[in-house]
Amino acid sequence: MSKISLKNLRHSYEPEPGPASEWALNEMSVDWSDGGAYALLGPSGCGKTTLLNIISGLLAPTEGEVWFGDENVTQLPPDHRNIAQVFQFPVVYDTMSVYDNLAFPLRNRKVPEPAIDKKVREIAEMLDLGDTLMSRAAGLTADGKQKISLGRGLVRSDVNVIMFDEPLTVIDPHLKWVLRSKLKELHQRIRTTMIYVTHDQTEALTIADQVVVMKDGLVVQIGTPVELFERPKHTFVGHFIGSPGMNVLPCHMEQGKPVYAGRQLDMATPITQAAEGARLEVGIRPEFITFAETGIAVRINKVSDAGRFNIVDTTSGEDSIKLLVPSADNLPADTAYLHFDPAHTQVYADDWMIS
Repeated sequence: MSKISLKNLRHSYEPEPGPASEWALNEMSVDWSDGGAYALLGPSGCGKTTLLNIISGLLAPTEGEVWFGDENVTQLPPDHRNIAQVFQFPVVYDTMSVYDNLAFPLRNRKVPEPAIDKKVREIAEMLDLGDTLMSRAAGLTADGKQKISLGRGLVRSDVNVIMFDEPLTVIDPHLKWVLRSKLKELHQRIRTTMIYVTHDQTEALTIADQVVVMKDGLVVQIGTPVELFERPKHTFVGHFIGSPGMNVLPCHMEQGKPVYAGRQLDMATPITQAAEGARLEVGIRPEFITFAETGIAVRINKVSDAGRFNIVDTTSGEDSIKLLVPSADNLPADTAYLHFDPAHTQVYADDWMIS
């Protein structure tokens, strides 16, 4: 296992890249601690898989370096990096049994058979493959085959890092929840460095200790699930994480506080940093807005039952504001007033949080 460091990394698929739009990855420097669980989260095309392929050695970066511990591995091929990788779609040996598929990486490394048997059965039990160990892999469903791929990535204990490239795409929704929990449990037991690529916020926030949120080849924030939810440093993070996402509303500043809809909003800490000429917005999540006797006047448009809570859609002028309430009973009339929790009210200048 190793600490992973990306130093001044950039990559473009163009032979002579120019403006930022021609770079698949904009410059980044990131350190990932040995034994941590990390997720690369973002929409399709944001650079997640490009970054994963650079770390694995399938792709050489245009600029910068990749270090595993004290070793510069930038130019090393994948088979010299001591990694395990699980891809989006199952990669199995159909003519082999499930047992032999799981044992294959260990036999290649001349691990003694008793140790192989112990490890294979341990991983098979965790992935509910115990009853099919002697069956041919060709006869399994897509779910079963992907569990074999996961198991082959997890069976080795000598790797620097295990990398997952959206491995639950072909898994049915209920089994996704089960496998996410098992991956988290396994990581807590073996403490091997894990990097998990996904566009699904639930997967990222469930599995990872630290989430790397990416947009257009740029790392916009690295943080714990709580940090990303409570203090999104970029409006994209606020939109992308949470359902519904953060409310982002135009504002201006007076005496260190944002003013929206003619009302000055309280904050836990007044803004001291100037942002002259920038586009200013106030951001607050639906979870931190409540109805009040006075405040921002809104019109209630729609109430949606989401099971554990109700989503209330309101408008202030031309701006949409969503909030969550436990019950749709006794809601105010069509016109109501909203209160923003000062502890969770953020101000953004050109999409970046200021404080």
